[in-house]
Amino acid sequence: MDIAALITWVVTALGGFYMLATWIKRGGARGGGSRLPVPVVFGHFALAAAGLVVWIIYVITDKDALAWTAFALLVPVALLGFAMLARWIPVYRAHTTAAGGDRQDAPAERYFPVPVVAAHGVFAVVTVVLVLLTALGVGD
Repeated sequence: MDIAALITWVVTALGGFYMLATWIKRGGARGGGSRLPVPVVFGHFALAAAGLVVWIIYVITDKDALAWTAFALLVPVALLGFAMLARWIPVYRAHTTAAGGDRQDAPAERYFPVPVVAAHGVFAVVTVVLVLLTALGVGD
């Protein structure tokens, strides 16, 4: 189960990297019109990356404390992710109801493809569940 969690975590990270790169490219890191606060975005990224490193070390060493540490890092990652999702949904809805093409004043996160957002979320939830189950010793 630890390898399955690693795989889902890496897939989640790939989607996250894509959205982070899109957000930075479109000016989100400069603040401006973005609805996603810069500290929340980078906090989400930093905690998720740190957790992934801890999980990789756990997979190599099989130390239970590292599994619980990775899970503890995932809790705020998930909360920040849900907060960003809640702020992204109105941006997505405004884009789908607005007439016309690209607007210069559109928030950077407006350019996130819905399938990437959905896949990132689904893989993130699966990752949290797999990490928790592994930390609990299920499937040993």
